[in-house]
Amino acid sequence: MSTYVLSGSPHIHEQQDVKKIMWGVVYALIPALLVSIYFFGLPALFITLVAIVSCLLFEYLIQKYIFKSNEITITDGSAVITGLLLAFNVPSSLPWWQMVIGSLVAIGVAKMTFGGLGKNPFNPALVGRVFLLISFPVEMTTWPKVIPLNTSFADVITGPTSLGIVKEGLMKGESLTKLLNNVPSYTDMFIGNIGGSLGEVSAIAILIGGIYMLYKKIITWHIPVSYILSVFIFTGVLWLINPEKYADPVFHILAGGLMLGAVFMATDMVTSPVNYKAQLIFGLGCGILTVLIRIWGAYPEGVSFAILIMNAATPLLNIMFKPKRFGGK
Repeated sequence: MSTYVLSGSPHIHEQQDVKKIMWGVVYALIPALLVSIYFFGLPALFITLVAIVSCLLFEYLIQKYIFKSNEITITDGSAVITGLLLAFNVPSSLPWWQMVIGSLVAIGVAKMTFGGLGKNPFNPALVGRVFLLISFPVEMTTWPKVIPLNTSFADVITGPTSLGIVKEGLMKGESLTKLLNNVPSYTDMFIGNIGGSLGEVSAIAILIGGIYMLYKKIITWHIPVSYILSVFIFTGVLWLINPEKYADPVFHILAGGLMLGAVFMATDMVTSPVNYKAQLIFGLGCGILTVLIRIWGAYPEGVSFAILIMNAATPLLNIMFKPKRFGGK
């Protein structure tokens, strides 16, 4: 009698294993990491190393002394990804001890509490990021401006993000045209010459990583395209209705963490749907929720909340678009 073991996701059909896929994502994140270090200097490198080391340490301690497991998985790359993505979602000026707490929440609460890789319902890095945002709102919304690579930790200058400038200005009744004149150009947004979280500032670096993952078949196009396209259409309609009140779709795509979320966070194969049709709906939901939060919500950014909400809907989407069984009608 044969025994079949059903393991947690990710499930793949290529000649790859989980370890190769996870390290492939790490390689795809390198361009964004290099850009963040170039524009934000040594503080960016320091906070990234703190996040990675903390995530590896907490996963090791939990598996070794709480699960008492003989199989330690810190070399599979998943904890490194969590550390990188968590660092990419915070400002480089975040105190190191707050990053350690965020890493503990991401690994200990969002990942290992549910049994580890393949069993967590929510993206661990986003859970850690939202926890930090709620617990330390001042530090998490103090955005360093672009600084030279050799700038010391004490020389950091802060300023609001593009989304923050527009959000706060519109709430005060200021003209959108005037506000957009005070934000970086779209060229600066594209290359990363703007203030903000580490990994969200350079659209070109994120696209390079996304193309690499598509080439390696780590992700498919369905979630990123449906996510970005839905934001483009939604904000485009609003912009056409009232361009004095709503920013154009290009601004919404390049500003904030939309590109990072669409390419690296929403495509997490553990917390996103399996079926291609479900992935399109998942991306569409992320896009609509992001715009709703950005424009009518309390926060200027809505990417993290949108993806986490759709993570919760992933089981339902998998059921709705479940493929037919072999031999079934």
